[in-house]
Amino acid sequence: MCVPGHEPGTGWRGAKVLDPYIPLVLLFALALGFAVFSVAIAPLVGPRRYNKAKLDAYECGIEPSPQPVIGGGRMPVAYYLTAMLFILFDIEMVFLYPFAVSADALGMFGVIEIVLFIATVGFAYIYVWRRGGLDWN
Repeated sequence: MCVPGHEPGTGWRGAKVLDPYIPLVLLFALALGFAVFSVAIAPLVGPRRYNKAKLDAYECGIEPSPQPVIGGGRMPVAYYLTAMLFILFDIEMVFLYPFAVSADALGMFGVIEIVLFIATVGFAYIYVWRRGGLDWN
């Protein structure tokens, strides 16, 4: 059943319902086309100067070997502690960013909460610093 002046697939005022999604679909199509083009053209135009060093596996500067190094192949604990501290302070930034975006809407409550959060992380940072967790020997 057709209403005069109203075609199937259109909204109330004659505007097509899917019109707002056209730029998004075009952007995805452009990204997909660029990815496929990049992967397809790379072997054709890329450099062809291969050597032994380029074909070897790279593992943090350590020569890979089929046999594990007994006793000397373990990573130091300080490496893991540094990685965990990086993650801790990186997560702090993840929590600070939304506050910075909506600081006006949160008002004084938000300021007090963010000061408490920064103080807590600051105490943790000072504790780690005093215990020598940031010293790399």
